[in-house]
Amino acid sequence: MFGTDLLRTRADATPDRIALSAAEGDEQLTYRELDTAVTEMAAALDSVGTDRPDPRLAVALPTGVPFVCVTHAALRLGWELIPLNTRLSEAELATRIDRVEPDLLLCGQETEQLLVEAERRRSPAREPAYLSVDDPGSPSFRPLPSPASKPTATPHAPDDTALVLFTSGTTGEPKGVRLTVGNLTASAVASAFRLGVTPTDRWLCCLPMYHMGGLAPVFRSALYGTTLVLQPAFDAEATAAVLNEDGITGVSLVPTQLGRLLDVGFSAPELRTVLLGGAPASESLLDRAADAGVPVYPTYGMTETASQVATARPAEHRDHPGTVGQPLYGTSVAVVDPDGDPVDPGGRGEVVVSGPTVTPGYLDPERTAEATSSLGLHTGDLGTCDEDGRLWILGRLDETIITGGELVAPATVAEAIRDLSAVADVAVVGIEDEEWGEQVAAAIVPSGSHESDRELREQVERHCRERLADYKIPRRIRFVESLPRTQSGTVERERLRELFE
Repeated sequence: MFGTDLLRTRADATPDRIALSAAEGDEQLTYRELDTAVTEMAAALDSVGTDRPDPRLAVALPTGVPFVCVTHAALRLGWELIPLNTRLSEAELATRIDRVEPDLLLCGQETEQLLVEAERRRSPAREPAYLSVDDPGSPSFRPLPSPASKPTATPHAPDDTALVLFTSGTTGEPKGVRLTVGNLTASAVASAFRLGVTPTDRWLCCLPMYHMGGLAPVFRSALYGTTLVLQPAFDAEATAAVLNEDGITGVSLVPTQLGRLLDVGFSAPELRTVLLGGAPASESLLDRAADAGVPVYPTYGMTETASQVATARPAEHRDHPGTVGQPLYGTSVAVVDPDGDPVDPGGRGEVVVSGPTVTPGYLDPERTAEATSSLGLHTGDLGTCDEDGRLWILGRLDETIITGGELVAPATVAEAIRDLSAVADVAVVGIEDEEWGEQVAAAIVPSGSHESDRELREQVERHCRERLADYKIPRRIRFVESLPRTQSGTVERERLRELFE
């Protein structure tokens, strides 16, 4: 369908279009200039040398031009790229590096010390070459060489692993997800069918590129020939200014970020698409966005599917509250019971996904076997579909609370509590209980519009009694300044439970 070197194909077709633009400053690159920079990056990496036929390149860089160049260079060389989460501790980072055993480890000035500390915690079975895109300050790292010849390009076959990304690991050990060029291209095509694309589109990337939400636009823009606007990190006021002034037509956000943007206010006259994912979005947040004229597309996606699975257009989630829409082009979704049999429309069960965007498997074959069946990838998410195929995500199967023999979906309780104007944010978990097995517990971020914690507690309990069955009402409530979340916006369940110890 498409060549595996998406950038080279694009540079040949539209060399003078703007490929990359800095959100801060005047730096920008045409597709011809980006293609030249990627060729130089690929040649530098290739000159370092490695004895493995499918080299692994681990990268710890912030969102920016070097990360984009490294990503396309790895594709051009036929190497496996492993983006590393630079928000992790040294110990967590060392564990991930040990699991992938990279041939090359690439950093920049901002991330060099983090990798130095991580390396001290490792017992490497394979010693990588330590490189930096900047002038390194540590003797362990050396700058990228200046090669004298062109790289030896051996592009991936469509089914070869091109990318390894680690899941957030909010409920257990993170999994290393393998993604192919075929997965990435199919995701970009399907996204275009759902969201629409024009040649003058400018997509703002303010998410970290070590997550799929930040990395997917790199592949999509190269396929579409559109402009990717790079902001090193999200900042409500700075991001609002970019949306207002830089002709941005699309952006990927998590719900917390959208809430902060609405708090500071923004007009974004050219904005057509806010792709909202990473965590469930409350109806109150979506209502605020609609009232402000912000075109939100709630989406359900995962690392294992190279981003989107299903996405709702604004009119769809307005007419069908809570839905994340129908599956994207080429993607199939089934909802199955505990025996693995599909349920009827309206029935609840585990969401199973199949199609060309779905990973061929994890780094650990045992985990792949556990997560797959003849129907596809078992996501571990609890959901339901209507007769038209619209999907609702109700929570995680392993987050379902069993109290006195009754099943409680935390998302249902959280959504009820969010309706209160005095509640800014909330998350619900199960806490061990000798009598009932588990208790329903809620961590609540007040909005500031209440007189006391006792008053708000009584208000929450009264509100829940009006809307929920008795066994679903939180027996334990904690008021906190913020919820523990990953960079992608997902609540960290284990850290949340620690609040109730």
